[in-house]
Amino acid sequence: MTGPLVIASEVQAAVAAGEPVLALESTIFTHGLPRPRNLDVALEAEARVRALGVVPATIGLIDGRPTVGLTPDEIERLGTADGVVKASVRDVPVAAVKGLSAGTTVAATAYLAARAGVRVFATGGLGGVHRGAATSFDESADLPALAGLPLVVVSAGVKSILDIPLTLERLETLGLAVVGYRTTDYPGFYVADSGHDIEYAVDSPAEIAAIARTRDGLGIASTLLVANPLPAERELDPAEHDRVLGRALAAAEAQEVSGHDTTPFLLDFFQRETGGRSLDVNVEVYRGNVDLGARIALALAGDA
Repeated sequence: MTGPLVIASEVQAAVAAGEPVLALESTIFTHGLPRPRNLDVALEAEARVRALGVVPATIGLIDGRPTVGLTPDEIERLGTADGVVKASVRDVPVAAVKGLSAGTTVAATAYLAARAGVRVFATGGLGGVHRGAATSFDESADLPALAGLPLVVVSAGVKSILDIPLTLERLETLGLAVVGYRTTDYPGFYVADSGHDIEYAVDSPAEIAAIARTRDGLGIASTLLVANPLPAERELDPAEHDRVLGRALAAAEAQEVSGHDTTPFLLDFFQRETGGRSLDVNVEVYRGNVDLGARIALALAGDA
């Protein structure tokens, strides 16, 4: 492909040969995790993918170059440099022209992955509809972006700080199919069960791949969302989660935190109030999604 998108030769060759590739986002290590743990998680994710026989394609912007398949040195640079911005789809061309380095959100990562021919993407938690969206209209750009991309995206649901029932309603409106991996309990990122149900469970990567192939054969262009809960024994204690969330929301209101500042504020509050345990859960969530994403990529490639 010519133009501003850079595709690593390994990724390009794997896509051309029909070999399994898994897209990975960069905001988890540019903005989501503290240093130096961020780099450990990013590089471990790539190693886990390779160990399963899949090519990892971590996506981000390096000096304005949207890149699918960052090198380890580029990952280290994004994870350690100051001034790295966060880029959604709308920000990518601006950051490109300005020569900025950026971590890509779920929306931007999914878009660039699709442009490069990568079909499966693993992330931690999706963005969604924020609490109070009925008056603020605050909704993540992840949702409309995924509605127009024929991918398979693995996540642990949406972050529990969001309005999960409204998010599920929006997913339905946007035509985004949601299946639970061996469950019909919709996960809430930090907790295995958000308290809300979804209609369909799937039992294997092969079944997920079959659904994706059928969708493609019908010409449906929206993402298949795979909700993959972390094991219950590794979740944040639900009672503690609810207590901390209540305090976090009250603190955000008292400090008049709003808009794009809300999510980082609430996640930071969780980290401090749980003594760092929420970060451990975040990493466990990501590991599980990366493993499942790699197995789905193998199934789509016909190797599982």
